[in-house]
Amino acid sequence: MRNNLSSKISFTRIPEYLYRTDDVLELSRVSRMEKIPTAVFETAREGAHTVAQRIAERIREKQRDNKSMVLSLVSGQTMTDVFDELVRMYTEEKLSFRNVILFNLFEYYPLPTIDAACFGQIQEQFISRVDIPRENIYTFDASKEQKDLMSMIAHLDQRMQELGGVDLQLLGIGRNGNIGFNEPGSPMQSATRLVVLDNNSKEEAKSIFGTVEQVPPLAITMGLGTILQAKEILLCAWGEHKAQQIKTAVEGPVDTACPASALQMHANAHIYCDLGAATLLTRIHHPWLVTSCQWDTALTRRAIVWLCEQTGKPILKLTNRDYNDFGLSELITQYGSAYDCNIKVFNDLQHTITGWPGGKPNVDDSNRPERAKPYPKDILIFSPHPDDDVISMGGTFQRLIKQGHNVHVAYETSGCIAVDDSNLQYFLDFMNGYKAVIPDAPVTGNPSPITLADYTPRQILDLKALIRRGEATAADRFMGLSEDHIHFLNLPFYETGTVKKGDLTQRDVDIVKNLLMAIRPHELFVAGDLADPHGTHKVCLDAVLAALDELKATESWLRDCRIWMYRGAWMEWEVDLIEMAVPMSPEELRHKRNTILRHQSQMESAPFMGDDERLFWQRAEDRNHATAELYARLGLANYEAIEAFVQYHLLG
Repeated sequence: MRNNLSSKISFTRIPEYLYRTDDVLELSRVSRMEKIPTAVFETAREGAHTVAQRIAERIREKQRDNKSMVLSLVSGQTMTDVFDELVRMYTEEKLSFRNVILFNLFEYYPLPTIDAACFGQIQEQFISRVDIPRENIYTFDASKEQKDLMSMIAHLDQRMQELGGVDLQLLGIGRNGNIGFNEPGSPMQSATRLVVLDNNSKEEAKSIFGTVEQVPPLAITMGLGTILQAKEILLCAWGEHKAQQIKTAVEGPVDTACPASALQMHANAHIYCDLGAATLLTRIHHPWLVTSCQWDTALTRRAIVWLCEQTGKPILKLTNRDYNDFGLSELITQYGSAYDCNIKVFNDLQHTITGWPGGKPNVDDSNRPERAKPYPKDILIFSPHPDDDVISMGGTFQRLIKQGHNVHVAYETSGCIAVDDSNLQYFLDFMNGYKAVIPDAPVTGNPSPITLADYTPRQILDLKALIRRGEATAADRFMGLSEDHIHFLNLPFYETGTVKKGDLTQRDVDIVKNLLMAIRPHELFVAGDLADPHGTHKVCLDAVLAALDELKATESWLRDCRIWMYRGAWMEWEVDLIEMAVPMSPEELRHKRNTILRHQSQMESAPFMGDDERLFWQRAEDRNHATAELYARLGLANYEAIEAFVQYHLLG
């Protein structure tokens, strides 16, 4: 099984010279907007391995000098691959950690034991698997009474100073640009202290504690001033959901609104990120501002859309002077004139628009995103959770059914974790009332009123999965989909019974392969959103891509299968990437909203909403409106709303 194929998606559109080159002068040129040295890697795993190698190098240097290495670590999903690589070097390369003295960056407070939460993660993923002496480990005891905290903090700070300070500080970056629990507004010289967690930090902590209500209200964290005293700082960021924070920290001013920007003041701080997290850096997003470009269709389109935004003009009104004034004279040279470039980009965007997402039969399809034949098509939509299909492509879903295609939908996970206890109690109350109204009904179970306490944790999750299954079926029925075309896959990686999910395995991939073999679709839709806060979308995408990768050598039908990626509730495809844009009328958008509303358990109380307070149907409508408005500003047809898709091509 080839895992993590989703990490290759960004790579297919970003020239390597923009992020990996042996030419020091070229690297200096393309990265000149960056105020912190930033290394960009094709994948998170590659970046994590490089970080681990740097840590190992520093440990070995200290060992050669017969000195201790003071290392400060942070917990979190970002560090998983770093820890795994360090453990591999310990087991396979005999890297010893006996000279390492370890400090924990932060800890939630209060907690029942010293080994809980953040330190517990570091203990499980790293400390317990290597040979760090227990007496070399320092962490915040979050089980202490609050009156004793200051003396504990002072003791740890003093011990750190006695050891000569931190040699290497490892950091992640939060959704507010925070490092540790230094939230926006934290003083640049702040010391180790107790802080109150804001709502965003609590949202992020749900992956550890399960619900916001269970997240401790406080945390102990090293301050920005403490962090900046480290001799070397390595900050890691993986994934598109970190892109805005990285851009602000690396290219913006030093500002307490983005605490990570404080690293600009450190002489030996370095950023390590993958292509997803680097997406908004100037050299990746707007490379024409820093270097000569290798102009392809996608980059040209991105530059012209950007130029329209800078000038406030539609595409066909851009002039030679506009190109020259904004650093795009290379395109004039390549195309001969602004007019010729404008026409090319305008036509490219015009050809993305189609009201026939499954292909329009009996027409010339040479300039259409989807083929006319065969008609009708067998179509399969993969949805990570039981509502992503309608949130992300509900209008297109409805069109495909109405236009006569043989549509199937597959829900990859049960989504049971995203149902609040109060929603389940609502259904239990119904059952209690049902027994009272119809006492002779054949209802099994305890004749007394049913409560959550009557069920085991596993049974509760199964009941919550049943709720989401019912909502998905109701939504599909509302769109006119036959119930025998609804598939609930319940991929094993998700069904752990906890917020923390398992790794993708061959069992997951085989389930997807079996469904693909049964349907043999002509057209496939998958969630290409890699920025969801809980990470499930990425794993689900990797499951589909791995299945396709294993089938491509033997299944000839795959050569005629068009694969389209949609995005979820967190962001839309950039217009330069869009290859199919499906417009919706006001009535179709209203129907999409009513379909989303069938998912009642996800309206007000759904977890993993991120830092956006809008409900999912509001996000979907705002996003679809925004895409349509952008097309209109570029001089194209003015639609009520648009859903967007990008084609995925199987890797060789």
